[in-house]
Amino acid sequence: MRGNAQGLTKRQLLPATTVSRSRELRQNAGEPERQLWRALRETLPNAKFRRQVPIGPYHVDFCSHAARLIIEIEGDDHATKQGSDASRTCFLEHEGYDVIRFANADVMQNLDGVVTAIGARVAHMQKGRP
Repeated sequence: MRGNAQGLTKRQLLPATTVSRSRELRQNAGEPERQLWRALRETLPNAKFRRQVPIGPYHVDFCSHAARLIIEIEGDDHATKQGSDASRTCFLEHEGYDVIRFANADVMQNLDGVVTAIGARVAHMQKGRP
C-alpha cells in the first residue's frame, strides 16, 4: 500500500500553500542559487536535482532524491540561526537524506570547487547502487 492508512502520500498531505510557496522561492532565488542551479544541471544532470523541494515543514534549496542528498545554500543570516538549522538538519537526516551546506560566498567565489564537492558526495551516495 502506498501512503498512509488513508492511501495519501506525503506530498498529498502537504498544506495547499506549499506548491505556491515553492514556486515563489524558485522565482525569487538569489544569485548564488541561480548559479549553482545552472552548474548542477550542466555538470550533474544524472543526479536529477530539484530546487525548492518541500520536505516535511521545510523547503530545501536543492534535492536529489536518487542520491538522497540535500544541498543548502546559506546566506549571511544563517550564522544567527544555527539552532534552527541544527533541528532542520536532524529532521532531514531522519527522513533519510544527507545534508551538505555551502555559504553564498563559497558558491560565488569557488563554484567549480562546490560542484566538485557535490559531485564527489553524489558518487559516494550512489556507490553500490545499480
